[in-house]
Amino acid sequence: MTSISRKVLVTGADGFIGSHLVEALVAAGADVTALAQYNAFDSHGWLDDLPAATRDALLLFRGDIRDASFVDGMCQDQEVIFHLAALIAIPFSYVAPQTYVDTNVTGTLNMLEAARRHGVGRVIQTSTSEVYGTAITTPITEDHPLQGQSPYSATKIAADMMTEAYARSFDLPVVTLRPFNTYGPRQSERAVIPTVIRQALDPACDAIEVGDLAPERDFNYVADTVAAYLALAACEDAPAGAVYNAGSGAAHTIGDMVEAVQKITGANKPVKTSTDRKRPEKSEVRLLLADASRLIDLTGWTPSTDFENGLGQTIDWWRDRIAGGQVRPGTGYAT
Repeated sequence: MTSISRKVLVTGADGFIGSHLVEALVAAGADVTALAQYNAFDSHGWLDDLPAATRDALLLFRGDIRDASFVDGMCQDQEVIFHLAALIAIPFSYVAPQTYVDTNVTGTLNMLEAARRHGVGRVIQTSTSEVYGTAITTPITEDHPLQGQSPYSATKIAADMMTEAYARSFDLPVVTLRPFNTYGPRQSERAVIPTVIRQALDPACDAIEVGDLAPERDFNYVADTVAAYLALAACEDAPAGAVYNAGSGAAHTIGDMVEAVQKITGANKPVKTSTDRKRPEKSEVRLLLADASRLIDLTGWTPSTDFENGLGQTIDWWRDRIAGGQVRPGTGYAT
């Protein structure tokens, strides 16, 4: 694993990818400050599930990236910032788009401005493959047009443009990582793979309900996405403002993924499409397929977990949670 013996800040550390990144950074020897969103439950999200030795190695903060003063104080003396904090649930962005603007755009602006003020040596902004919308050309390179097909993706495009502006306007050493569809342990059921896995394993579910089975996605196991972050952070040759895709270069339909989950779990349940789980027709992204050659050429990073192996590891995690009573039957929610 890449050694990163520097002071680093991870925003969104309490989330799915963020918690895995924090684990990897601690293992790589970094001095990690981890930001979790403040809540009234005395919780640090998935950071609370990390081994005690890993948690003890962290400096934990709780706060909100929408608070510019708070963000400024937290960025002082940091050498590298991994900015992952964002609202990411696409369905909720149709209901509360202003909240997404406040968090994803203004929150990113607060982080960029604080990094500029304190002379942070490297900032890695987290984008998403959703900014490309339905592919016009495939595989998708970083030069593909950006298309705001949901309020969520529109706010991520805006955050990416603000990142580019800070690189061009202020020479801020910021680069953007654009992970394609990441999956793995700790991902919530807002995403399609965990909701399918949970329904396949849950005896309270007689069928597996999904939205559209036809869209194709470039699925990437979380350890590979984390490795892309580490590779980019360790590379001093990445020019400010550059954007890098992280993806496998292989696409699977949602239907193929459901079939693979049924095979690995041994489930034999009917699959039902649900209108409630579908996006608006013009908002659905039909195909995401990455060309990650720019990142590969720069850093040597390549994904190492094949799709079925990654699904198997994710299924094992869900089995343990269900067996341990950490998920209420029929809901997917923690007990």
